Amino acid sequence: MKAILALEDGSVFQGSGFGARASACGEVCFNTSMTGYQEILTDPSYKGQIVTMTYPLIGNYGVNSVDVESWQPHVSGFVIRELSPMVSSWRADSNLHDYLVKHGIPGLQGIDTRSLVKKLRVRGALNGFLSTEEISPEEAVRRAKEWPGLAGVDYVKQVTHPKSFTWDETDEQSAAFKLVQASRFTGEEARGYRAPLPKADIPIVAFDFGIKYNILRRLRQHGFRIQVLPATATAEDALRHKPAGVFLSNGPGDPSALGYAVKAAGDLARSGVPIFGICLGHQILGQAFGGKTFKLKFGHRGGNQPVKDLESGRVEITSQNHGFAVDAESLPSEVAVNRINLNDRTVEGLRHKTKPIFSVQYHPEASPGPHDSNPLFAEFRQMIERHG
Repeated sequence: MKAILALEDGSVFQGSGFGARASACGEVCFNTSMTGYQEILTDPSYKGQIVTMTYPLIGNYGVNSVDVESWQPHVSGFVIRELSPMVSSWRADSNLHDYLVKHGIPGLQGIDTRSLVKKLRVRGALNGFLSTEEISPEEAVRRAKEWPGLAGVDYVKQVTHPKSFTWDETDEQSAAFKLVQASRFTGEEARGYRAPLPKADIPIVAFDFGIKYNILRRLRQHGFRIQVLPATATAEDALRHKPAGVFLSNGPGDPSALGYAVKAAGDLARSGVPIFGICLGHQILGQAFGGKTFKLKFGHRGGNQPVKDLESGRVEITSQNHGFAVDAESLPSEVAVNRINLNDRTVEGLRHKTKPIFSVQYHPEASPGPHDSNPLFAEFRQMIERHG
């Protein structure tokens, strides 16, 4: 099966297809993670994007029903250097090709991904068209040029859960994996062992702008009882649950298109309830404070982004996935920038100077890693306990 990727600048990459026989438009971006392709595919923040992996061999450990970050994959297309012909993992339920076929997502392999990524770094993220169907290069370029792009588009309403729900009421989905000595258990028991969960004694609400399941797992592991609300919920909807705190999740697209979410965040900030935001939630808070956001040249996507905590001097290696950022110069004086990206000096963290509110641009839940930022969930709990 032949496949083609065309970019809006007229570039064409032709290789072999895998996954579904289909065509898709999207913003072409790249991710530098060496593992975690299934988590990337199912991260709602990738809605409307064609993801290129910089690591050359993908698919060697297959896919399974556990390592998903939402109910379905959200990428428009998937581009890799080489698809592993073998799957070697006791946890695998199927291979990557069949998984993409099942969900109607086209894939492209066998191209020079280094050349593609270099182009995206120099030119910036570009609109593209990926197809595993019979189509001419000229038609593919035309389709790439016609796609309107991400700017000004609200993708959040397409990925949020439409109704409110309580996360993991029976505590069957949130416990962390724990390595144990196999000699103490049978093989299956050792593989399935989970760390015990603490009591869920702090009620919070989490706004679902495209929330990853591992965020909910991490919150539960820190003793939170979580009511998940759809992205369009108001501050009144949230406060009706009498939460001790509010969490604002990650999500896709342009944060400047989410006026309803910015209003809800602003109303909640004025209510005095403790708030923790990550990724898109961080950008929404930045706007609620009166700041502005802008589009990055090629975004931060991968598990190796260095972030400096300006309060402690500590450097975290972080997992990130975003194409927009908060403009530091637009923020009011009562909001402090307390973390920066060491690659490009962009804003990676905010803290309100008088209210119990903080946010980070990256993903402290990681999945699959790194785990430098996991203590932020404990910090959220401590902030709520102090405030209460």
